[in-house]
Amino acid sequence: MLCELGEHGEAIEHAARLWTAETELPASLWFLWTDSPGGHRVHHRFTALPLCPVRIHHVKENYRQWCDLYDDHPGNHSFHVRDPLRDAHHAQIRSDAERAYGSAADDPGPHGDCDER
Repeated sequence: MLCELGEHGEAIEHAARLWTAETELPASLWFLWTDSPGGHRVHHRFTALPLCPVRIHHVKENYRQWCDLYDDHPGNHSFHVRDPLRDAHHAQIRSDAERAYGSAADDPGPHGDCDER
């Protein structure tokens, strides 16, 4: 399990969303856990929590992005949390695609090498 909250203090429970059960501003099933001192025992619980109502509007791209965390979560909203594992995974996918299909600069586009459109 990876915590979706980003960096936070030791007193804050880690959190991972397991499932969103509805389509309206829903409650989601979350798995919350804390490590005990020494790391020998993990305390955990399942709970349904409403989603955070905060969203940002990307004006240039004309889309809205909701925070993917639960309401009243600690720290930054999900669109401001950096996930190094996800970033590394996406970099690997891009690298594999470039190796398999060539880079975007090598792509002649939908019309090939033809200048006529």
